[in-house]
Formats: sequence, C-alpha cells, structure tokens
Amino acid sequence: MGRHRLARPRPRHRTATALAVLVVPATAFLTAGATTVAPVKPITTVCCPEIVMAAPLNPADSAARHAFASSLVHTEAASRAQRRALSVGVASERGLQVKTILAARAVSAVFPEIHEIGGVRPDYLKWHPTGLAIDVMIPDYNSSEGKALGDLIARYALANADRFGLNHVIWRQVYYPRDGSAHLMSDLGDDNANHYTHVHIATDGGGYPTGQELYFG
Repeated sequence: MGRHRLARPRPRHRTATALAVLVVPATAFLTAGATTVAPVKPITTVCCPEIVMAAPLNPADSAARHAFASSLVHTEAASRAQRRALSVGVASERGLQVKTILAARAVSAVFPEIHEIGGVRPDYLKWHPTGLAIDVMIPDYNSSEGKALGDLIARYALANADRFGLNHVIWRQVYYPRDGSAHLMSDLGDDNANHYTHVHIATDGGGYPTGQELYFG
C-alpha cells in the first residue's frame, strides 16, 4: 500500500450493499445481512493524513459495466441459495487475518483476470504487516480495460463492506472509506505509491485463522 497522505475530507454519503460472501469458523460464525450506512463523519484518524474530495468511483460507467457491477450484489436470500466454499486463490494467505483472507479468495473467484494479489509485507502503517490488507494487482493498469477492471474490483469490495469487515479501499490515488465516499490523496510520486497499479483493500481483520475456518461465497 505504501505511504499515504490524506487531507481534510468533505464527507459524501453513499450506501454500500452487502454481497453473498461470508466467512465462518467450522463451529459457527455467520455474518448478518446488509446494514444501512450512517452519515459519514469527518475522518480524524485513519491510515493516512490529508485528503480532499474526489469524484465518485467511475461515474461514466457504460450500461454493460453497470449491469455487471450490479450483478455482483446479491440479496441475503439469494446468498443463502448460492453459497459455495471458496478455495485458496492467487494470494498468499500467510499472516492474513480471516476477513482479509475472505476478501482475497472472493476477488480471486469473481475476477479470474487477476493473477497476483499481495498480502503481508513490511510497512510503517499497520495494514499490511498485521494481515489487514491486500493489494490486487491490475494487469495493464493504464489501459481502458485495466481501469475498468480496477473500478469493478473497488466497487465489489465496497459492495461487500459488511461481509469483508471492510475498512477502506484505495484505487488510482483515491481513498474510499467503507461508505464509498471518494477522497483524493496526495501525489506520492509514482504509480505504485499512488495505487494506480493495484486496488488496495483493507479490512478490520477478524483475528488470525485457527485452521478451523470455512470461507463461503
């Protein structure tokens, strides 16, 4: 994820709906359905200092991409009929917490175009070192197809905010808290540090796996 500098946000409300993906320990660990997002409060402490308001995520979607993004969001009733076990995806899960593992497996299952997902690595912020974040690497990230793919993955993570225990998403120099409001980040000097090469997805973790967990989508 690298260093982040965010400036004063002007909050913008957006509702995130839940998708049919969840993680349970083998004994019992089921998450409830979608919740209504409360009005956004100013960000005081997060991963990064300094943010300013940015445009909403991909406002110029084509009808086809809108339809595809919408198809990723299921009702709780549909989720109960369509649950299936998620196998290990392209991410290394070593050191990841359970909600982060769930996000990584779900992204791998829904987006087969993704061939690399980064996980635990050294950083001065807590997200990657403690297994709270993944970096979904976007092929040809500067192409129109790469931008569209990254937009869809960011949307997917935000739509799954409750399921993934989502904390925030960063994509193309824009920081999205779980409500989906958009905040432009400071320019850190290169495409990787500015999150053009990857979609950064951070969760609240849910604790480290015991080996008894089952991951469903």
